[in-house]
Amino acid sequence: MNICIVAGARPNFIKVAPLIHAIENIQNTAAEQTVPSYQLVYTGRADDPTLETSLFNDLQIPHPHTFLNADCENLNELTGQVMAAFEHYLQNHAVDVVIVVDDLASTMAVSIVTKKQGICLAHIAAGTRSFDINMPKEINRLVIDGLSDVLFTAGISNNSIANRAGTELSRVYMVGNILMDNLRHNHGRWKKPMLTLPASFNMQRSAANLPTSYLVFTLNRKALIADKEKLAGMVKAIVTHANGTPVIAPLRGRAAEVISQILRELHIPSSAFILHDALSYLEFGWLTMHAQGIITDSGNVAEEATFNGVPCITLNSYTEHIETVKVGSNVLVGEDPQQLAMFVEQMTSGKWKKCAIPDRWDGRTAERIIQILAEKV
Repeated sequence: MNICIVAGARPNFIKVAPLIHAIENIQNTAAEQTVPSYQLVYTGRADDPTLETSLFNDLQIPHPHTFLNADCENLNELTGQVMAAFEHYLQNHAVDVVIVVDDLASTMAVSIVTKKQGICLAHIAAGTRSFDINMPKEINRLVIDGLSDVLFTAGISNNSIANRAGTELSRVYMVGNILMDNLRHNHGRWKKPMLTLPASFNMQRSAANLPTSYLVFTLNRKALIADKEKLAGMVKAIVTHANGTPVIAPLRGRAAEVISQILRELHIPSSAFILHDALSYLEFGWLTMHAQGIITDSGNVAEEATFNGVPCITLNSYTEHIETVKVGSNVLVGEDPQQLAMFVEQMTSGKWKKCAIPDRWDGRTAERIIQILAEKV
C-alpha cells in the first residue's frame, strides 16, 4: 500500500507525525510483503519560515519528500495552484491512498484532485463543523467530507455530524484524537524551556505537587488579532482577574506585534504578562502541561489541555471537538471579556470543573487508522 500523506500548514505536521510513526513501526516489524510505504507532501514552499528544523526533530519525522510550492494569500488562487501541482505529483507517483487532515483550502484542493484521479481519499478529523456557512473553512469541510472514501473522526459528536450529512455508516470510523498520540509518544521527552522571567517567578511544581503558578496564553485567529480594541479588553480582563498569577505568552508574527502594542498602551508590567518568542514543539508541550491554566483560541491546544487535565479557556464561541467541553477541561467564552474574567478567576482560585479524557483519546489513533486502511485499500 502506497500512502501519500499531505500537510497544508505547520499544525498539520503535528497531526500526521503519529501516522508516520505507525507506518515506520510496521516497516520495522512486519513481513516485507505487508509493509506499507509513504511519502510526505507539503503544499507550501520549502523555505516556509514556520517549518523550522526543530519541528521535525521534535516530532521525529522526516522533512517533506515533496513541496508543491503553492504560495498565495487569495484562497481561490491558492486552491488552483495546489490542484495543478498535486495533479502533476499524482501523475508521477504510484499512490493507493491519499490522507488529508483538517479543513484548509489546500486540503480541499488536494481532495478534489485525488478523487478526479480515482484514488482513495481518507480524511482525518472528519465530521467537524461550525455550522456557519460564511466561514471558508466550513465550505472546505463539507467538500472534503463529501469526497472522502474513509472518514476518521475523533469522537461521537463528529460521527453524528458526518452521519447527518448523509455519509454512509460504513465510511465513518471513530478512531479517537490523533493529537493525543503525540502526547503518548513524547512522554518523557518534553523540554523545560529556558525563559527570561522575573527572578521571583518559579517554574517548578511544589513538593506537594500543587498547581503551578502561571497561565499560558496563545493567539492565532486572524479575525481576533485584527480587532485590537476587543483584544485589549480581553487582555485587561485576564490580567485584572488572574489574582496575581503571571501569564506567559509565547507568540510569533503579527500576534506578538499586536499584543506587545496592547501591553504598552495598557501599561501592563512584564512580570504580569510575559511576552516571549515562540517555543519549539517540545518546549511548548512542557509549558502547557505544567500550567495552572491555558487561555487560547486554538482548538489543538484546548484538546491537548483536556488530555493533560489542565483547565482551559477557549476564546471562541464554538469548538470542532465538543468533547473538550462536555467531558474535558475546556470552556468556551467567545470574545466576551466578562465571561473571560469570570473563568480566569475560577482558574486561578482552583475552582475548576471536574473533567475526564474523552473516549478513545488513548494515544492509539494512528494504529487504528493504518489498520483500517490496510483492510479497505
